[in-house]
Amino acid sequence: MNDFRNQSPWGSSPGGGGGNGGFRRGPTPPNIDEVIKKIQSLLNRFLGGGKGGAKPIIVGLLIIITLWGLSGLYRVLPDEQGVVLRFGKFVNTTQPGLNYHFPYPIESVITPKVTKVNRMDIGFRSERDSGFSSGGVADVPEESLMLTGDENIVNIDFSVFWVIKDAGNFLFKIQDPEGTVKAAAETAMREVIARSNIQPILTEGRSVIETETQEIIQKILDEYTSGIQITQVQTQKADPPDQVIDAFRDVQAARADMERSKNEAEAYANDVIPRARGEAQKILQAAEAYKKEVVAKAEGEASRFLAIYNEYAKAKQVTQERMFLETMETVLGDINKIIIDKNSGSGVVPYLPLPELKKAENN
Repeated sequence: MNDFRNQSPWGSSPGGGGGNGGFRRGPTPPNIDEVIKKIQSLLNRFLGGGKGGAKPIIVGLLIIITLWGLSGLYRVLPDEQGVVLRFGKFVNTTQPGLNYHFPYPIESVITPKVTKVNRMDIGFRSERDSGFSSGGVADVPEESLMLTGDENIVNIDFSVFWVIKDAGNFLFKIQDPEGTVKAAAETAMREVIARSNIQPILTEGRSVIETETQEIIQKILDEYTSGIQITQVQTQKADPPDQVIDAFRDVQAARADMERSKNEAEAYANDVIPRARGEAQKILQAAEAYKKEVVAKAEGEASRFLAIYNEYAKAKQVTQERMFLETMETVLGDINKIIIDKNSGSGVVPYLPLPELKKAENN
């Protein structure tokens, strides 16, 4: 029996050299039979050896095999995904809970966090990225300066938030996940800015730009089978370049004054025009009423004239006298008058206050 006191369990000497019964280190595969024999010899020495030691050897091997098999159990936490590797090659992913894989060295498992929200800043570097101690932000012009659709330059900083959607693809389908997200985000933002005018970019159009950019980034990453899910694109700043920002603000102020004057003019027009329309309608209605009144009067006079003419044609003398009396009634109806009979004689004094007498009689 070989002496194992100065050898390792696999037959190599303490200095690393191979013995006659062992196997050499290196690419040469071990002799399985010799390995098993050496393990049996070690167990015999440990358990008392001899012919009666066969049963303890079997029991020990069963225990070792059982423990080896149970070592394949593993637990995936709720915020993780299990990535199973077979001889170092990706096989599949497992969900949270208790799972099993072939024990090491056949299979192994990696459990990356998949619910952690990661952030990628583009166009600037915050304190956590740049190492500032005063809370400053470093601008990165080569990332932030972009050309708009109306041939203006805008300085835009934004952040991309993402999580791991498929851990297997994330670990093995792309070599540099963060670099991939950054390149895809910058490409998508430049595409959206290139087809937008500068005014909506600086004012009310940011939400639309963020949504379109997120969709394009996700499409690019899905084509790469990256296993990454973009949760949000957030614009941090959108300004003209620093060299022209003062002039641009003057233009913005002038545009704001123009909009204010335009709104005031529209408000005045909205006040004056309805009133003018109301007055015009009132005048039209009055004219229509006057027209109807005049026409009705003319028609009445014409009818009256025709009726009088017909009577006049029948009895001219009577009609003339009637017309004279009606005319006198109309002319003298509203004035004070004294009627003296011509047959009363000459007893009338030359002056008599006849109107006063008339008033006295009425009182």
